[in-house]
Amino acid sequence: MEFRFQRRIRLAPGVRLNTTRLRPGLSLGPPGISLLIRRDGEGESLPVDLEITASGEIRYRHADGTRMTTAEAREVRRCAEGELREALGAHCEALNAQLDRLARLHEQAPAPSATGYQPRSYPEPPPTPMAEARPAWWQSLWGPARQRHHRENARREALHAEAYRAWEWRKAEFDAREFQRQQREDEASWDDPDAMQQTLVERLEELDWPRETLIDFELVDDCRTIALDIDLPGPGEMPDRRWSMPAKRIKLSPHRLTVTRQRQLYRDYLHGLAFRVLGAAFARLPRIELALVSGYRRLDDAAAEGGERHYLFSVKVTREQWQDLAFDELASLDPGEALAGFALRREMTRGGELCAITPFEPDWRWR
Repeated sequence: MEFRFQRRIRLAPGVRLNTTRLRPGLSLGPPGISLLIRRDGEGESLPVDLEITASGEIRYRHADGTRMTTAEAREVRRCAEGELREALGAHCEALNAQLDRLARLHEQAPAPSATGYQPRSYPEPPPTPMAEARPAWWQSLWGPARQRHHRENARREALHAEAYRAWEWRKAEFDAREFQRQQREDEASWDDPDAMQQTLVERLEELDWPRETLIDFELVDDCRTIALDIDLPGPGEMPDRRWSMPAKRIKLSPHRLTVTRQRQLYRDYLHGLAFRVLGAAFARLPRIELALVSGYRRLDDAAAEGGERHYLFSVKVTREQWQDLAFDELASLDPGEALAGFALRREMTRGGELCAITPFEPDWRWR
């Protein structure tokens, strides 16, 4: 089908949430963990890769990817049970934290007062100066050795000078980009559609996106209204389990979420996406007075850019309404209930499933 809007943003995933269902999506469960195991009585460490299956069982592999024998895996468990349990326990906590984060995306929404852009400092420190090597006593007495020592110090100084010049160039380019971004957000983002698009792209790219996300948008009403369509995952792409660590076994135990919890997580995730996109639009585009955000699923082929779209929600918010929210209390806010306080098109079954709706259209006559 044809896109509703002409401009498009393609957001690549930041922290990828890998699948345990052996299919693309947002399900949590990484391919494994890499560890260095110290052998008994030996100074060297053995690199070991732990592959975690969908059932939580551990497969032990060498660093080159080959599967360990049963005897080798047993020896690893004997020598490093404490290290294995510590690593898997921390990994289990990280997986559950990622799952919880999917329901709290709205907490990343900036307050509408967070306008403008503060240039960042260049994060890379300058190269550390090389300390001049002091000659040995015999080098001071023997001319050829003394000359070689001076040449070596000169070579090291030249390498440091070259590295420092390269660092200065990188820093200058970084500072120039930051200055251009500040100028664009402080001035051009008021009335230049291209600058507004670049500003919105940069802001949204700073957030973590668990999957590649497409956002189509249009600026109308003399750039005072923005309408955005967000490409949403399907319910089957959402994670369906939490993880725990058994007391006596070196493995992880999956605990499947109830259907009710999965549907709640899905709704929270979708509403959280809408919430933080609204936040980015109002905070970074000061001219915007009205925002329309709609979310849709692609039904025919999730990997294709065409296909039939089913819109699951559509919300219309004015800047004045958005400013009335308590942005210092986002942790206690329910994103679905917050969106219901605006003009919202959303239909749910008694079981909590979202039904297809007709989204809002940009309207020049909204005033």
